[in-house]
Order: sequence, then C-alpha cells, then structure tokens
Amino acid sequence: MNSENLTQHIKSKPDLEFGTIFSRSIDLFKKVWLQGFIVLLLTFVVILPFYIVLYIPMIALGITDPEALQHNELPPMAAIAMAILFPVFAIGVTTFALALNAAFLKMCREKDLGKESSDDYFYFFKEGRLGKVFILALYTFGLSILGAMACGVGMFYVIVPVSLIPAFLAFSNELSPLEMVKASFTLGNKNWLVIFGLVFVSAFVAQLGLVLCCVGVLFTAMLAKVPTYYMYKDGVGFNEVEEISNY
Repeated sequence: MNSENLTQHIKSKPDLEFGTIFSRSIDLFKKVWLQGFIVLLLTFVVILPFYIVLYIPMIALGITDPEALQHNELPPMAAIAMAILFPVFAIGVTTFALALNAAFLKMCREKDLGKESSDDYFYFFKEGRLGKVFILALYTFGLSILGAMACGVGMFYVIVPVSLIPAFLAFSNELSPLEMVKASFTLGNKNWLVIFGLVFVSAFVAQLGLVLCCVGVLFTAMLAKVPTYYMYKDGVGFNEVEEISNY
C-alpha cells in the first residue's frame, strides 16, 4: 500500500460524526459483549507475569529482609531495580494488550457484517505477527513518554492517535508499524475533538458496570474499544483501502 495515497484518502473522507458512531457502537456492543469479556479476562491473564516481574525486587527483599518492608519508604536499591524493570513491564503489557484489542476489533467487524466465524483471540500471536505488535508497542510507549514529558498536556493530544493504533493493526496489517502510527496521527488530527469525545464518553459509560456490585464493569469495560472500529470504518473504510492497496 502506498502510505501517501492512504494519507490523502483519509484527508478526503468526511469528518467523523460523534452521535452516529456512538449509537452504532452501543448496538454493536450488544453483539460482542461476550467476546469483550473474554478479551478482558485474557488481558489480565497474559499481563500477570509482567506484574510479577515488576515486583520481583520487592518479593526478593521481603524474603531476604522482611523488616525492610515494614517501613513506608522503599529501600533505594529496590526502587532502582523497579525503575529499571518498569519499561519492560510497560512495553510487555502494551504489546499483549495491543494484540488482544486488535483481535477484538476484527471480531467487531465480523459481527458488524453478520458473519458467523470462530473467534480468534490469539490471531496476532501467530505467524510472526507479534513482532510487528512489539514494534508498535515501542512506538506507543515512546509517544506516551513524550506526552507525559509535555507537562501532561501532550498526553491529552497523543491519546487520540494512540487509541487508533489497534484499528490500523487489525485492518491495515500490510502497513509497516511506522506507517500505522503516521496514519493514526493523520486520522486523529483530522477528527481530534470528535475522537477525544468518543474516547472519553465511551470510557465513562463503560465504567457504569461498577454499579452492579463492581463485577459488572468486567462485562461493560470493552464498550470503550468498540467506537475505534467505527472510527476506522468511517474515517478510512475497507473497500477503499483495498483499492488503494492495488495502486
């Protein structure tokens, strides 16, 4: 695919509409809530080892010197070790979360089209695809660091293109990781306010599951991911991208 043609194509598309995407997302979520629940559980399972790795210094300290953990302050060596391990933790979690979220968006498309197919939760873990996901996770981590360094204000800006990366991973997998990031910024910059609003509102609505004895949030949390599918569908399209790929 020609990245420049894709960029021009995205810019030529109509602006995204908040109400249309949000209402369709609610309707689609009724069809994919179970898949979303399973993806959320799988996310917890696959990122658990990274939490264990992050807390290895504290675990080791608790075994060798239990009294050290009775103080409110973490010993310097343990704090340094955890700071060194944090990038490993963050990139590992981001890699697996990206892979599972992209797989969920592919399921959203299948349900949107009314197709009956087996749900492949580990699609991006197979056939060498995880390497590309890992590189995307590095970009995502770097963008998050840059956003945080900009006094936190930059984080509000990058949250929009970063939220679109799983969609380009799911539906434009022929692009290189860098091209996916660039395309995410192109679509995000063009519709920044609408996408930010959708991300904020859908995340808020998704948390309403907390009223059901807190357990309900496990069933509603993935609602926040569904609008990304329609952002890509309306902002990029599928048939159009296939035509661009032939250029």
